[in-house]
Amino acid sequence: MATGSNTAKAAPVATTAEQEYLESLFWLFEAGFPMTGANLSRAMRLSAPTVHEMLRRLERDDYIRRGDGREIEFTDSGREHAERVVGRHRMIERFLTDVVGVPWDDVHEEAEKLEHAMTPRFEAYVREAVGDATTCPHGHPIQVGSRVDGVPLADCRPGAKVTILRFENEAEDLLHYLMDAGIEPGVEGEVTANDGEELKIATERGTSVLTFSVAETVSVKADPSPPPRKALPEQLVLGRERYGR
Repeated sequence: MATGSNTAKAAPVATTAEQEYLESLFWLFEAGFPMTGANLSRAMRLSAPTVHEMLRRLERDDYIRRGDGREIEFTDSGREHAERVVGRHRMIERFLTDVVGVPWDDVHEEAEKLEHAMTPRFEAYVREAVGDATTCPHGHPIQVGSRVDGVPLADCRPGAKVTILRFENEAEDLLHYLMDAGIEPGVEGEVTANDGEELKIATERGTSVLTFSVAETVSVKADPSPPPRKALPEQLVLGRERYGR
């Protein structure tokens, strides 16, 4: 049968590299940071020319659009791809933690490796295995779009009762730092000190001490609550050498 000239062209399947960029763009979007090439470059620790070239590919394949300014927007296809990749990543993290027994501070990079190689059959098994889990081990919703609003722990004053919601930065060295400090999603406590350089929180596990820059990356529910604020863009990347700043 002849194919008409107006037959719709099938959307290309996102490459592994494109999926990684879409995932990082969605992280910026979900955290409330401007979706710009500069922020993406900082978040992914890649050079501006490298990021610019991939953004051109994403635009060519109709995953993003860019206007006259610097801001990037998802197309419908790009948003769908990004949400699927992000949800799958978080589901794998939960699977690795709850079923396989991998410590939660080690699962992020392992999930990065698995998410692009998972067959539909194995994905169905993983979904069944995690059951009714709603978040990844770091507190992010598996069903994207169901994110609970919080405030940076760094903004909470002494006396505030807090519940840890999630870690906005999932860099592995930072996750190790938080685990060593006894901080994880679901933990409840009271802020006992905050001098702008160091914050202390008393929980049933004892007293946890965090540098202010780390506390910037931890979202909490607080009572009394400080005014809502996004974590600072400077915290997009937080390496070990910045813990004391």
